[in-house]
Amino acid sequence: MIKNAEQSAAETDHLNDPAVQPDWDDLRLFIAAAETGSLRQAADRLKISSSTIVRRIDKLESTLQVRLFDRLPDGVELTTSGAAILAHAKRMELTSFELLRAVQGRDTKPSGLVRVSITEGLGTYWLAPRLVELQRTNPKLIIELKCAMESADVLRMEADVAIQFTRPTNPDLKITKLGRLHIFPFASSAYVASYGMPRSREDIINHRLVDQSAPQLEEGVAARFLGISNPEGIVAIRTNASTAHYHAVEKGAGIGGLATYAAVLSDDLQPIDVGFYHSVDIWMTYHPDVRSSTRVSIIIDWIKEAFSPQRFPWFRDEFIHPNELRTLNSDAWKINLVHHTPTIFETEGV
Repeated sequence: MIKNAEQSAAETDHLNDPAVQPDWDDLRLFIAAAETGSLRQAADRLKISSSTIVRRIDKLESTLQVRLFDRLPDGVELTTSGAAILAHAKRMELTSFELLRAVQGRDTKPSGLVRVSITEGLGTYWLAPRLVELQRTNPKLIIELKCAMESADVLRMEADVAIQFTRPTNPDLKITKLGRLHIFPFASSAYVASYGMPRSREDIINHRLVDQSAPQLEEGVAARFLGISNPEGIVAIRTNASTAHYHAVEKGAGIGGLATYAAVLSDDLQPIDVGFYHSVDIWMTYHPDVRSSTRVSIIIDWIKEAFSPQRFPWFRDEFIHPNELRTLNSDAWKINLVHHTPTIFETEGV
């Protein structure tokens, strides 16, 4: 429906009325619905019920006396008025976050909550075990570790610090390359004993694969290496979770791509040397303003050390074969793994 000039002018006059005070929480829901194009998806993102978001959007439309969305069979679409209001709502949102970061930046105490978002495998198998070291020296810090393959939006304060595989592009963010993760095919000793050791790319096609498909992971890497258009028929298990991916390989379900340092931390995993490896860069991102917060600054510096390529050679840019990693003098980094199980490794892979 196209509005005439009188309708648009009436709506503008209403919005200029100082008595009109939309609820900020309603505007936050409106932004989510506009960005997802779906009231249901917005409800999922905000972890509220679909009925609640419908009721709150209706309330906001009533307050503003404009229709914000056209309801479509497969979602919602912004009206002209909705698009104009969205721009204002986003500026309000940005200002609110700037205010919160300004308050956070004045905190000089090495205590309190710091939220870290990280890919599932790196968070579960690499960073979480090392939090013990951090806790011993900073007992008043509380770390909220969000392990998920979906990237957190640090501009919207979904996390104070995010560690991810996709390089952020927003110029307002501070971006640091932590290192590089090298992925190599592995199989358990039990699998090799039962099905043999593949010696070439052609051999792999006669084996079973464990595949991971999730956000931030490049699709089709294994298929391109094998020279096939579709890996169906040789994939035994496909999962979106790094933990499930590793355990399937560990228990002998098939061959899967694991980080090269799996060879150092688990003697039972056998590198499958068929001329293939894959690499992804690891990025840390945060808003520059949070650097002035003592508690966040402690975490940022600690994360850099936890991914130090000098200390942990598997994070170097250059590829080091898993068998070579097993021959390195490991005293410098094994000391921190003494009290942990031998299955601490990264599992994001092909």
